[in-house]
Amino acid sequence: MSNCKICGEENCKKHSFFIGKTRQVQEFSGSSPPEIFIGRWNYPNVYTGILSPEKYGDTAEMSSPELWHKNNFSIQEILRNRSQLIYGRTKSQIKKPSSKFLSIMQEVAMTEKPIATEFKLKKPITKNEENDSHVPLISNAADIAHVRLQENPSIKQKIEYLVNDTDVKATTAFQELDRSNIQTSSIIKLLSAGLLGLRSNRKLVPTRWSITAVDDSLSKEKLKRIRFYPEIKEIEVFNSEYLGNHYEILLLPEQWSFEVIEISMKNMGVWHDHESFFPRKDYADNVTGGYYAVRLPVTEYLDRIKKQASVIIMREVRPEYYSPLGVGILRQANRSAFEKQANKFNTLSEAFQDIQSRLRMNIDNFLVKSIILQNYGKQKKLSQFF
Repeated sequence: MSNCKICGEENCKKHSFFIGKTRQVQEFSGSSPPEIFIGRWNYPNVYTGILSPEKYGDTAEMSSPELWHKNNFSIQEILRNRSQLIYGRTKSQIKKPSSKFLSIMQEVAMTEKPIATEFKLKKPITKNEENDSHVPLISNAADIAHVRLQENPSIKQKIEYLVNDTDVKATTAFQELDRSNIQTSSIIKLLSAGLLGLRSNRKLVPTRWSITAVDDSLSKEKLKRIRFYPEIKEIEVFNSEYLGNHYEILLLPEQWSFEVIEISMKNMGVWHDHESFFPRKDYADNVTGGYYAVRLPVTEYLDRIKKQASVIIMREVRPEYYSPLGVGILRQANRSAFEKQANKFNTLSEAFQDIQSRLRMNIDNFLVKSIILQNYGKQKKLSQFF
């Protein structure tokens, strides 16, 4: 018996077919999903680039968390798709990027459909001939010598309008795009490519920062309205699960507050952040980007029903979630929770019993960490005085 090169286990069947023959690639063409990626290493001189496979056609499922969730892709399917992408990149200063490459990358960021693209790399890269199912989300990186679009991009009118309007602040553009049903992942690409905001403020934004900026901004704008809505009448519980990320979402009939508690079943690691009725001023250092990604679906729901509530999100990270896939899938998992009818209860104990019926670990692991539950019911409401 030999040990697996990936997980170290003896006679591992799960990873046995991941390692295949390799070949050299220097020139290729294919349909970008479309996807761009701006790194953050060595900021403000960062890697910027376009991702594309060596094939034409509908490649959107290689890039979109919305499609991954909609099609219920497995981790293996997502990573197998990701392994086909080549990241053709160049180094850029965020305020003064290479104009020739930048214009092509920005067109890719603006387009709504996969776009045929031709690449020439400075040096050949080694590609696995097998579809590798255990790779980083951004792999096969190579410095680019030349790139050109083989067709005209298909750009939605609202995107083109806001990209050309350099007198509109980025946060306002986010809201307008969101109201026009532009996907969150598309708004993130536009910000990352330096295509939104006032002319003097436009610059390349690392993709990771763009994700949090868009999630945070969209939910903050909704919270400006939510804080003036009446409170929900009953305790509500929603749940969802995707790829080993199990969510239980508890809504309490009080004024807005928000809390995320994540626990890994593998090592019982705990990540926890919260905010009160007033806007959060510092970054959620423990839960990080996942905090803002799951706050957005909550605010979308509350804004839709014109109510406010105290919200506790419990994330049980199960062993089957063996490879991180980014916060986009967490955003979609929570959105799907609010597409279902809530379970409604009169008491917390009833709500806890309902939640426990779906959790694998004891619910007390979450409850003892909750700041919202510690204060629940202790503050008198104005209605109690009349």
